[in-house]
This record gives sequence, structure tokens and C-alpha cells, in this order.
Amino acid sequence: MTGNRPHDLVEHEMAVLFRRARSFSGEMAKEVHPGLEPAAYALLLRVDEVGEVRLTDLASYYGIGKPTASRQIALLTGLGLVGRVEDSADRRSAKISMTADGTARLARARVARRARFGSLLDGWDDADTRRFGELLAQFNRMQD
Repeated sequence: MTGNRPHDLVEHEMAVLFRRARSFSGEMAKEVHPGLEPAAYALLLRVDEVGEVRLTDLASYYGIGKPTASRQIALLTGLGLVGRVEDSADRRSAKISMTADGTARLARARVARRARFGSLLDGWDDADTRRFGELLAQFNRMQD
């Protein structure tokens, strides 16, 4: 690591965290479905979070192009994890929503993800774990 400023340490550790998060997303994607790609897993999480969502809103949320989002949604649809529902506000478009199978698979993957985080943080003091979560939440709020 280069530099001695606290910001340099944060930048370095965030880079490590992002690399690990990409790998972890790949593992979690496979927990949901063996054919699921990490990028599609991220979209699946967002669909589950918001309920029904337009493809363009998903693309905008992640800062990706509509064709990229469309390919990932096609994969999710093909795997039976999401489906399209008519948009009551605009009958020409559709929204993406979770299927029952997608919801069940994602719930099982979340249990596995929480267990993994539990084992990673098992040796930590509860106060440190709580403070770490609070600091991450503070950092994430700055990004919104």
C-alpha cells in the first residue's frame, strides 16, 4: 500500500473489499441457481427489494445500459427466477417481478450468506461487529 494518509488506507481496504465482494457475489449467485451470473444476481436482489420494477429503472439504478440489463433479465427469466407483469400505469411496457421459485431460492441463498458472514465475524466482539455495521451504513448513506 502506498501513501500514509488515512484516506489511503481506506481506499486500499475498499479495493480489497470490492474484490472479495465480487467473488462472494459469484458464490451467492451459484447458491441461488447454478446457471446464475453474478451481475444477474445483483439485479435479482434489486427486484426482490423493490417488488416490481421496470427494466429501465434497474439499468439506471446500477448505471448499466439497457441492453446489458435486458440480457441479464433474459437470463433470470430463462432460469425461472423472475417474470414479466403488465405495468398498470403503461400497458405498452412491463415490469419485472420475482417468481415464487426465485423468491424461495433467494431466501435460501440469504440464509447461506448470513451464515457465511456469521462465520467470518464469529471471533469479533459484538460491540466491534455492531460498530463496523454502523460505519458501513454511514459510508453507504454518503453514496446515495
